[in-house]
Amino acid sequence: MERISQIEKKYVMEALENEFSSSKNGIFTKKMESKFSEVFGNKYSISHVNGTATMHTALHSLGVGKGDEVIVPPLTMASTSLCVLQNGSIPIFADVDKETFNIDPKSILNRVSPKTKAIITVSLYGLSPEYDEILKICKEKNIYLIEDNAECFLGYYKGKIVGSFGDFSSYSFQASKHISCGEGGMLTTDNLELADKARRFTSLGYGGVGAGSAKITKDDIQHPLYNRHVCLGFNYRMSEVQSAVVLGQLERIKELVEIRKKTAKYFDQAISNSKNNCLIKQSNPDYIINSFWGYAVYIDSDNPIKDWVNFRKLFTSLGGDQYYAAWKLTYEEDYFRNEVQKYDGIWQDFNADICPNANFLQKRIKAFKTNYWNLEEAEKQADILNKALELF
Repeated sequence: MERISQIEKKYVMEALENEFSSSKNGIFTKKMESKFSEVFGNKYSISHVNGTATMHTALHSLGVGKGDEVIVPPLTMASTSLCVLQNGSIPIFADVDKETFNIDPKSILNRVSPKTKAIITVSLYGLSPEYDEILKICKEKNIYLIEDNAECFLGYYKGKIVGSFGDFSSYSFQASKHISCGEGGMLTTDNLELADKARRFTSLGYGGVGAGSAKITKDDIQHPLYNRHVCLGFNYRMSEVQSAVVLGQLERIKELVEIRKKTAKYFDQAISNSKNNCLIKQSNPDYIINSFWGYAVYIDSDNPIKDWVNFRKLFTSLGGDQYYAAWKLTYEEDYFRNEVQKYDGIWQDFNADICPNANFLQKRIKAFKTNYWNLEEAEKQADILNKALELF
């Protein structure tokens, strides 16, 4: 199977042949957004330049403002928190569940304050969080929910597709994601008013755009009295060439996701067949369908850093591909400790005691890649994992 097929290449060439003329520009973006809504079952899809801008747009469109608090997990890419800071708001870190690695509803509830306006959940490594409990908190406390689904395409929670729970849902098309155009993102919602606000925020605050349209007519924009900017906005729009690639990927999304799930099954078998149980899999409740952006485990060790490094050396020496650790906990990054810690409104002390489960997991997580376009190579990597476990 190809990562980029002839379909994407054909669409890109068509986009280039249009030479970005104003009369034809936006054709692929409109088709792609429509296709995205069709696949994910939402009413409005608004493309973005990346999957961080999407969440900035969501926060602004929901009316989350300066000094408002947004609850986030620390065990994920820092973009989930950086977009909060970009919005002038305050990230508040909730702990994660030790078995699923996802944000823990009990910890969320303990972090809610009168200033809490939103929660950003992350479907980490392709596994959705516990939406029933989180939605209950949102309803009782009158809090908005934004889904960060950068790592979860065609995942399901209790029969509902991930992306159908939040006021907004965000996706990334960065190079490692299930579908990609190198960079890019998508923001979805079923609320027309929110979709209109989001579109204008991505388009320099232009009043002539809205939920279903990113274009302004020549008759309008060429008029000397045309009033362009009706609200704050940034240039977060996705290009036609990017949209052409994503459109092609959307037409192949089932096979692009399925191959990662098949790879995960090979790794499952490798661990299950091993007598060495030092690797503990990310727990996957039977009512959740994981889309496996990565295959995540943690090493059961009292000396995690030493054993993490030694196991990786052994695995790669046997021919295994390099794999990732978890990101440093967001609040342990230098920028957060040295600068964000001092911001007005930050009441958490950025140390290991904030989120003990996240602190435990971060030092131990191993994330094996699942984007093998040849399943024979995936099976080979799983065999190497099994052998490494026997020797470790």
